Amino acid sequence: MLTEPKANRVAIPLARATAYAIARPGQHERPHPCEFGECRSELLPLLYEMSHLATESSDLSNILNILLRLMKRHMKVVRGMVSLFEPGSGRISIHESFGLTEEEAARGTYGLGEGITGRVVETGEPIVVPRISEEPMFLNRTKSRHMPEDQDLSFLCVPIMRGRKVMGTISAERLYDKPQLLDLDTEILSILAATTAQAVELYLLENIQNAALEFENQRLRQALQAKFKPSNIIGNSKPMQEVYRLIEKVTRSKTTVLILGESGVGKELVASAIHYNSISAKGHFIKFNCAALPESVIESELFGHERGAFTGAANQRRGRFEEADGGTIFLDEVGELSLSMQAKLLRVLQEKSFERVGGNTTIQVDIRILAATNRNLKEMVETGTFREDLYYRLNVFPITIPPLRERGNDIVALADYFVSHFAHEMDIDVHRISTPALNMLLCYPWPGNVRELENVIERAMLLAEDGVIHGYNLPPSLQTPVMAEVSAAGTLDARLGAIEYEMIVETLKVHRGNMTEAAAQLGLTRRILGLRMERYKLDHRHFKQGS
Repeated sequence: MLTEPKANRVAIPLARATAYAIARPGQHERPHPCEFGECRSELLPLLYEMSHLATESSDLSNILNILLRLMKRHMKVVRGMVSLFEPGSGRISIHESFGLTEEEAARGTYGLGEGITGRVVETGEPIVVPRISEEPMFLNRTKSRHMPEDQDLSFLCVPIMRGRKVMGTISAERLYDKPQLLDLDTEILSILAATTAQAVELYLLENIQNAALEFENQRLRQALQAKFKPSNIIGNSKPMQEVYRLIEKVTRSKTTVLILGESGVGKELVASAIHYNSISAKGHFIKFNCAALPESVIESELFGHERGAFTGAANQRRGRFEEADGGTIFLDEVGELSLSMQAKLLRVLQEKSFERVGGNTTIQVDIRILAATNRNLKEMVETGTFREDLYYRLNVFPITIPPLRERGNDIVALADYFVSHFAHEMDIDVHRISTPALNMLLCYPWPGNVRELENVIERAMLLAEDGVIHGYNLPPSLQTPVMAEVSAAGTLDARLGAIEYEMIVETLKVHRGNMTEAAAQLGLTRRILGLRMERYKLDHRHFKQGS
């Protein structure tokens, strides 16, 4: 029985284990390999075989089975465990063991720094517990120590490492009478850990990390599909219902789609919905704005270039078409391309092939092309600024996105969405839009469409002070004639008038046009309220239906 009071002892240097194992006759300063009551010299050929097996084979299960049998037969270990560490989850769990039931092994799960095993993984240093019952860090998470004699066992835990990276641990339990043998076995376990490290690393890379990456990729794809799912595009107006119907039909094939509509209507969002709900959803979705770069750069960006193709081309570079291989490329503002670039794009559409700038090798790609423009391509064909053959190649399945002014109450739904979005993003406690402000939004023609609405709401969120967006928080271009009339009196009077107008409207709406109740809430007489309503051209009958 060990009598050392020290519970945690750092294992002796690795060189001492070698000294124990290879001590020769006449070297009295070194202990004999069998001096501690148990001989370890027979482990030398076994360690060599383990090293050879680990180098030649990547079968971790086979390697660990041999390791555990060696520990059981030649080191008289009563319980042996190999635990692996998953960096993504921070979870350390028993991978292979003996002396434990399946249920006990399943319970042997630790977090980083938790218990002896978690501490070894966290620090990368071995820990030796001479007597389990005297170590508070020993958690007995497996619930496998049932007998009284189990409390006298020693526990050894060494890290499995590659460089500075800890990938798991090897643990052993047995009864030791001599501290020197305990130290020696700790060093032997360290040698075994180093021997198996390469196989453990390969296993984690192939089975754990790659699986985690695939899971994360799948999660991100699902998130993107949810984000761009057509049913989640905001708006239920009749024009948008037709758009959804067309999107649903075209996602079943790889047909080229031409998305038409004014600037700011959400053409890119529709393109994303088509890709992420199509058979190409697992491939890349590459977006390219044809109006964002000069013509001299566009060709290299789309088709790539070979090294030395032009000044500054120090390396070969893949273009957007190559990056989209197996997926979808979205060409926004396609009407801005020059006639020469239109001819090259036509070839890609027809043959799905091209050459890099400065190269002669034909590159074949499997891609779906989505194009968008806010220009009238048919008129451009008539004026000679857009190729007729390219137009017909792109216009296989046109989808026209209606402007915001034609989408009715979609404006209110979009405005509410942007309020919620910016409240969360900017951590601002604004939760609704007042009725007068909503009326202003509905009366405005929205030349900049959804993009302009988004910008207007973002600005109003910053100006709102009482958790509500009021009409006076909106830009002057949205102000109603009544508000404009009030503003003629000057800045202070305009602000006061705007507040008064909104308070009257909101109160009348709450009380469903009941002027007596509205006047009482505002602290006015019915007559004074009537005079102020007359000033703002308000009729209490318009509020009979309430909100």
